Amino acid sequence: MALIFFSLAQLMVVLDGTIVNLALPRLQEELGISDSTRSWVVTGYALAFGALLLLGGRIADFWGRKKAFIWASAGFAAASVIGGVAQDASVLIGARALQGVFAALLAPAALALLTVAFPGGKSRGTAFAIFGSLSGVGAAIGVLLGGYLTEYVSWRWCFYVNVPIAIVALLGVAYSVTESKADGDTRYDWPGVVLAALGLGSLVYGFTNAEHGWAAPEAWGFILAGAVLMVLFVLVERSVRHPLLPLRVATERNRGAAFLASFLAGAVLIGGILFINFHLQIVLGFAPFMAGLASLPMTVVLILTAGIVAKNLPKLGAKIPTAAGPVFMAAAMLWLTRVSADGTYLVDMLPALVLMGVGLGLVFVPMQNLALFGVGKDDAGAASALVNASQQIGGSLGIALFSTIAAAATAAAGGPMLEALSAGYSAVFLWAAVLALLIAPIALALITIDKKTFSGAESEVPAVHL
Repeated sequence: MALIFFSLAQLMVVLDGTIVNLALPRLQEELGISDSTRSWVVTGYALAFGALLLLGGRIADFWGRKKAFIWASAGFAAASVIGGVAQDASVLIGARALQGVFAALLAPAALALLTVAFPGGKSRGTAFAIFGSLSGVGAAIGVLLGGYLTEYVSWRWCFYVNVPIAIVALLGVAYSVTESKADGDTRYDWPGVVLAALGLGSLVYGFTNAEHGWAAPEAWGFILAGAVLMVLFVLVERSVRHPLLPLRVATERNRGAAFLASFLAGAVLIGGILFINFHLQIVLGFAPFMAGLASLPMTVVLILTAGIVAKNLPKLGAKIPTAAGPVFMAAAMLWLTRVSADGTYLVDMLPALVLMGVGLGLVFVPMQNLALFGVGKDDAGAASALVNASQQIGGSLGIALFSTIAAAATAAAGGPMLEALSAGYSAVFLWAAVLALLIAPIALALITIDKKTFSGAESEVPAVHL
């Protein structure tokens, strides 16, 4: 029973990463949101989620995982109601950021409670497989449900739908789970929290403002400030006794490869897929639900590929799939550069979605396993949070950067609006291909563990599936 309630929370958190995507054109028109502001509806959630995940894990461990789960579920439901009743962009984006804050507490609390509820044995492996599979399933459900609700009910129900899910999960955990918390020192690294949040926020804001020109002070000024703040964050983490992010977690070369791959894959996936949706709805004229169905092949192929890779990881090792996956991802994005106003879904988009699903499936399974390679018991939570945080942060920066690229390319293209938009999206897909290809040399250069690491008794790496 506990697994059901943990899984509902995980489903809700993952679902909200994609459910609003297909509603963006409709809510943008209704609320009068500009193109440059539109991306913050997605970025606000991903940035707050990613930047605060490490802190959320600490709070759950120190404060009490059950208590954190209950309060985070209630907060997520409240933030969803605020988003549903929003009448302007500022309230909507604020609600999305607030959802991200509570998701950053809810996700690690759910995972920690799952770990306590299933301390070992075959049941633990089954529970983690079910829980982890919701990442892929939740993304697919989010796309389809978001499209259906937007087209046949209202985009506001993309927010309201979270309320019953949160209430069921909250009540279930309240009555079926006992409290647990970490022992020992419970000090928080508040300087690290502030520096990380301000640094990441400045970087994203700077890249977003670059659509006014890279020479604009509001672009390079915030990017420079963000870089300085992140350097200060690293210096603080090296010196404090109880760091938010123990640097030993990120500096081991195999884990470092996983975190860099997660960051770049997040930029390509979260940022690039957003513009696939824009092309489907705005240029090709797909209704929201049809756009959701049109995106489904990528998710189906991703889940199938991930299952095959997970089963054969002891034979393949981590290096081969992590290096091969980006080639498929880049091929998908390069195929999408051919999009045009008079193009078709079957020719211009479907093959790319299949290639993208294969590439992501090849990358994600070894990446998740590498993130926990050789990590100590005390650092397991930080390593697990970091791989998810890096993906969300990569997505935030990807959306900001790609929005700037799309705006510049669209303005430069001129001509009919749909043709200009297609030119902007084509430029985004080209740069997404470049980012995807960067993963391959990182994998080849940094991954050193052999196949034996994933082959049974010698492995210290828990199997993590999509």
